[in-house]
Amino acid sequence: MKTYHFQITEELDGERIDKALGFLTDSLSRSFIQKLIKEGGVTVNGTAVLKAGFPVSTDDEVIFNLPEAIEPQIEAENIPLDILYEDSDVIVVNKPKGMVVHPAAGHYSGTLVNALLYHCGDELSGINGVLRPGIVHRIDMDTTGSLVVCKNDFAHNAISAQLKEHSIKRVYHAICFGNITEDEGTVNKPIGRHPTDRKKMAVNDKNGREAVTHYQVLKRFQGYTYIQCRLETGRTHQIRVHMASIGHPLLGDVLYASGRKAPYKLQGQCLHAMTLGFAQPRTGEYIEVNAPLPEYFTHLLKVLGA
Repeated sequence: MKTYHFQITEELDGERIDKALGFLTDSLSRSFIQKLIKEGGVTVNGTAVLKAGFPVSTDDEVIFNLPEAIEPQIEAENIPLDILYEDSDVIVVNKPKGMVVHPAAGHYSGTLVNALLYHCGDELSGINGVLRPGIVHRIDMDTTGSLVVCKNDFAHNAISAQLKEHSIKRVYHAICFGNITEDEGTVNKPIGRHPTDRKKMAVNDKNGREAVTHYQVLKRFQGYTYIQCRLETGRTHQIRVHMASIGHPLLGDVLYASGRKAPYKLQGQCLHAMTLGFAQPRTGEYIEVNAPLPEYFTHLLKVLGA
């Protein structure tokens, strides 16, 4: 049995308890939280709350229990990896489009983790548990490109620290809708869970976390712009949310393109993690890798007139 214990922050003051818990836990569905509340499984300041619409206040103590989840055994699979760099501490791979990074409901095979288990055996950090061995950060299923994986806990802690202090260089290439008039710019808007759609993130001034994206125009086409984005922070869907927020969602993005249909056969957003630079965990040596643009991306650039 796992006990969840939260103190309501000022940003969640007055929020419905089901929404507040959805934001705080992130991994639990809204319907599951509502069921838990209805069954009397959630207490606020020691008293059971039975209504999902109950408003919480700053400094309220919220407690509930959940049985420990039984994690499935993840099998190693002989899936080819495009390895950009590897040493005894880390491995950097070029993730293809359509590949899920780590196992989750509905995706327990064919993931990057399945492939890594075959390639690395037991040489993966265990900090994130059996479902995410070695995984210290991730990119979306339909985003391609550079991803660093840690082979031991020492490396995992070191790379995590670099991510936390924003010292890792992460540069993405993308194609977005519309013509961006300025040659470069910065989007500095907090990102948090979408208030009504749990599959989405959104610019959220109330409950969001700091998010900064620097973009630069590489080439303009008729109705589209080819850009480079450098992440200062690494929030979920950050580039996709930020570019959509300034009226230039990514081409092919089914979540954030607001119904705009691309006249090309694309599998998800046109986004590629091109450059990844970090300090080697043990030696401190700066390592930078570049994942070449995938074939679909280079073909699309030619179609657009590059």
